[in-house]
Amino acid sequence: MKRLPLFFPLLVLILGLAAGLAPAAAPPERPGDRMLAAYFAAETARLRDACLAEIRSIDDWRSKRDEYRRQLLEMLGLDPLPERTDLKATITGRVERDDFIVENLHFQSRPGLYVTANLYLPKDQQKPVPAILYVCGHGSVKIDGVSYGNKASYQHHGAWFARNGFACLTIDSLQLGEIESIHHGTYRYKMWWWNNHGYTPAGVEAWNCVRALDYLQSRQEVDGERLGVTGRSGGGAYSWWIAAIDERIKAAAPVAGITDLENHVVDGTVEGHCDCMFFVNTYRWDYPLVAALVAPRALLLENSDTDRIFPLDGVIRTHARVKRIYQLHQAAPQFGLVITPGPHKDTQDLQLPAFRWFNKHLKGSEPLISMAAEKLLTPAELKVFTQLPEDERNTTIHETFTQTTPPAAAPADEAAWRESRQAWRAALQAKVFRGWPEEDPPLDLKQRAAASGRGLALRLFSFTSQEHIPLKLYVVQPQAAAAARPVALRLVGDEEWTTLAGALRWGFPEAIEADLAQLGELPPADEAAFQAHFQGLSQTLVFAAPRGIGPSAWNPDERKQTQIRRRFMLLGQTLDSVRAWDARRAIQAVRAIDGLATGPLEIRGRGVAAGIALYASLFEPPASRLLLEQLPPSHREGPIFLNVRRFLDMPEALAMAAERAPVVVETPAPEAWAYAVQTAERLAWQAPGDAPRVNLVKTQPAQAK
Repeated sequence: MKRLPLFFPLLVLILGLAAGLAPAAAPPERPGDRMLAAYFAAETARLRDACLAEIRSIDDWRSKRDEYRRQLLEMLGLDPLPERTDLKATITGRVERDDFIVENLHFQSRPGLYVTANLYLPKDQQKPVPAILYVCGHGSVKIDGVSYGNKASYQHHGAWFARNGFACLTIDSLQLGEIESIHHGTYRYKMWWWNNHGYTPAGVEAWNCVRALDYLQSRQEVDGERLGVTGRSGGGAYSWWIAAIDERIKAAAPVAGITDLENHVVDGTVEGHCDCMFFVNTYRWDYPLVAALVAPRALLLENSDTDRIFPLDGVIRTHARVKRIYQLHQAAPQFGLVITPGPHKDTQDLQLPAFRWFNKHLKGSEPLISMAAEKLLTPAELKVFTQLPEDERNTTIHETFTQTTPPAAAPADEAAWRESRQAWRAALQAKVFRGWPEEDPPLDLKQRAAASGRGLALRLFSFTSQEHIPLKLYVVQPQAAAAARPVALRLVGDEEWTTLAGALRWGFPEAIEADLAQLGELPPADEAAFQAHFQGLSQTLVFAAPRGIGPSAWNPDERKQTQIRRRFMLLGQTLDSVRAWDARRAIQAVRAIDGLATGPLEIRGRGVAAGIALYASLFEPPASRLLLEQLPPSHREGPIFLNVRRFLDMPEALAMAAERAPVVVETPAPEAWAYAVQTAERLAWQAPGDAPRVNLVKTQPAQAK
């Protein structure tokens, strides 16, 4: 391609400016952006420093290795391991060349979960040979709207192995196989409920690899004791999963498939990766721990030096941590590192070291590599299906791959309830909110401003939710003195902030505008919103905006919002789970304010914020009442918490809250809360003559936005 002169881009820019076509200016940085960057850096450093820190000897490693592997399986959605059902392996075609054979085949890793594959075999082999599982990266091959699978894109690897005395099973990935499915649930389609289910397509890819090894060991042409795995990019990641969880892999050479949390979270490489690259980080790992689980088996870490989505610095950091584990095994020669020049690309520079690695560790020889890896077949020759199977579950596997709990039945008695409640609470602490701070940091509660007008008084407080997360409380009450007024704490959701800010600006303009000056454009002062919030006020209202809302709002760009939420998952959290922590801290802050420390405290929220407030209330001293408006009847609609649907759903959480305090639920679907109502009635939580412990108020459905 002819190269443009260096001055050409500058000329284009000058002409664009002259024509009024200057690039759009980047949005101004907000206080929330700086807060978030500092938080992500601190949390990432905490997980980095903890990674493998407890391993000081080989005995330490041996005592913990099996539990680490179990945790990884759990985070992939594979604990317990699914049943190894009949593979129903079917060969649908065969292609012959002078020195190798290809069989086109499919098998079912679970009933209806099809894996399309090509098995490359040496021609005229005389005895079982070592085998390579080749897992494909994201290399789409579509012709006239028909997918031939990414196995067609990576065919040159399988052909090379077969021409050099290996069997090689090249399998399609879930998304880019002949049956086109989904890797992009959170990345593109806003399927945040994947986090609720503890689901990641990485788990499907890992399980497909396990069953691929089962298939290889079933073939008489294969020496089932000499199995290796390799792949690049997405295939590099899947190589890590299978090598870490399955010791049948004797040699692995993942290419451009791993880096550390610092690259992903702080440097932002998560934005270049779909969901298949990540486990659900329940146990708050950094990625060197995955690689360490391969030790002491032969492992070659390969990368190029200008790879944007697997940056070199993170690869080097990962290598250094894993090298120490190999040294503890006295197996340093079994762990290699190859860095080649170039970008994120399947180059010959990366291929040759992998070929040598498998010759050495699976065949015990190191011949000169004189043959290039070439694409020798057409996509049509590698196609498995002429017609896609009607019973396939590939396209919906995200709905069923992980086990979710069915709706609970009302407990028979107090003992049954206590058992359920204790199990749910333990699961919430260990598997759902594990990313909360282990200890409460100092609140550092301070009054920042005060104002009065229109018969009301405003006090503005700041408090620390956790390191790098300063938040605000807005306390509004009648100016007239009154002893021990009831207090209502309202957790403000995304949708409510605009009207609240407009109301506060109309009632207390100077204090609020000074407070929010750094946010740029503010909603206009709104008298109607003021009247709706405060007319006839006789109690104290406290408004708490969790991180990312109002004063701590960050970049509003939709794509950036998506990637921010994905970063939280990589840290073993979700945006909603850390907002639940913020709600807990807001409750603590209210109780620390003079005049509000005693007396009844009602907790309120609307929509997803109501769900967040509900869960926060479970971990603080009981409130006097919960008022929950438009509470989502299922976590499918929010809040989004890691793994929560593996243990309970919203009706069970509501029952847990109702045991502690009366609950009013304003809902368009009272029937959705039958479990909580029945539990409260059966266990007689309300005294005779009192209002129902779970009081359901029928409302109209919320308007879709």
